[in-house]
Amino acid sequence: MDRLDRRTLLTAAGAGAAALSLPALSAPTASAAPTGSTPLTRSAAPSSAAAPRGVARSHASDTPLLRKWFRDTYHSIEALTTDFGLTADKADISGPGRPVPSRNTSPTNIGCGLWSTVAAGGLGVIGRPAMRQRLDHMVTAVEKLERHHGFWVNWYDSYDGSVLTTWPENGNPVRPFLSSVDNAWLVAGLRIAADAEPRLGRRIARILADADWSYFYTPYDPADPVKGPGQLRGGFWTDTGEPTGHHYGALNTEPRMASYLGIADGSLPTDHYWHMLRTMLPEHEQEQYPAGSYVTVDGVRVWNGHYTHRGRKIVPAWGGSMFEALMVPLFVPEPEWARRSWGLNHQRFVRSQIEHGLQEEKYGYWGFSPANIPDGGYREYGVDAIGMQVDGYHSGGVVTPHASFLALPYARREAIANLKAMARDFGAYHDGYGFRDSVDVRTGRVSDFVLALDQGMVAAALAQELRPGLLQRPFRTGGFASRVKPLLAKERFSI
Repeated sequence: MDRLDRRTLLTAAGAGAAALSLPALSAPTASAAPTGSTPLTRSAAPSSAAAPRGVARSHASDTPLLRKWFRDTYHSIEALTTDFGLTADKADISGPGRPVPSRNTSPTNIGCGLWSTVAAGGLGVIGRPAMRQRLDHMVTAVEKLERHHGFWVNWYDSYDGSVLTTWPENGNPVRPFLSSVDNAWLVAGLRIAADAEPRLGRRIARILADADWSYFYTPYDPADPVKGPGQLRGGFWTDTGEPTGHHYGALNTEPRMASYLGIADGSLPTDHYWHMLRTMLPEHEQEQYPAGSYVTVDGVRVWNGHYTHRGRKIVPAWGGSMFEALMVPLFVPEPEWARRSWGLNHQRFVRSQIEHGLQEEKYGYWGFSPANIPDGGYREYGVDAIGMQVDGYHSGGVVTPHASFLALPYARREAIANLKAMARDFGAYHDGYGFRDSVDVRTGRVSDFVLALDQGMVAAALAQELRPGLLQRPFRTGGFASRVKPLLAKERFSI
């Protein structure tokens, strides 16, 4: 299968969040395997700070600014949410008046609307009765959506909930597709809503009763680990039941949220975690030859590899983008549960992004993650050297604010300074709807759009900064505590 970019797979399969896959283990080179990826999407010296302890509390002097940023970001989520109750994919905020939400939405976008509303209630931006009413409206909309095997297809009409079979912008056909990673973000949003508003608990439990993650899982077959890798499929097309030709093999990518959810609810075996790859195997072509060694954990032989970037050992992402590495710990407390592996790696990932922008490319700004192209469209942006893919994601001078918000727990001072600079130097902040989606710092062109995915990450990151743990409660108890936390406690990256 040839490599597909996000917009190609968007109309074929779709995935509201970056869905990054690893080549089949039998492939002699990385170029023979698909990426399977789709959207939805000032000075800084090396830090000597210790690995983070899970959360970073806000400095009181910054609290008013962070709260303003949250309020305006949540206003954009409100503007993106239709009367039907679904949070649309994007909206143009360049014109006068209230922006018009796009016709399309995905499970990820809907999940963003749910957790952003919980965050708004928890931070007092809206009252509890308003939060309850809005969540009820959103859950009612979700209950009306067509599902297959307990999961949601990748694109719905945000105004009436019907399944999209043609793309609203150009009429191109869309095959309904069940994406494992996109469904993970909607399930996460529903879990957060149920935790915040117990009156919705039974309804949400009924919704999730048939969402069995084993549907996406190919069990491990030691006799043929190529066909049986012990990993999750990218997804399935509903018209034929045909699966994607790839699995999500890379560990340090956002599809691990689906893995955590399945392990936590018992629908996936715990050894699935160890069958995901820290780097590709040494014999496979990749961005750099990995150092490391084989180790055995829970009876599974694991290639415990790493890359080196600017003198730092690091477990790479697939494409080197910020939200591959840092969207999941907005919810699952990886830095706290695995301080010397995930916590350290997250910190180093941020440092590599900062140094790439400020020192390697000398842009004067940093933070590279899939986003709206300032001149239109959508593209993956990242730091190629910290991604496994040979022809990985490149920064291209395009900086996206959500990446800086994801960095708050690990480089707080630099993140806030970077955001202030983007707002001051480019007008990247909309006083009413928050940060615009992206900035080309070489040309000064700023995106006209806000995207639900990226605003949802901003809202979650600010909630974690202003009220640590607010959105993490459903991911600290139950199966997360009994099954996921022990796995992370055993993780020993070779960094």
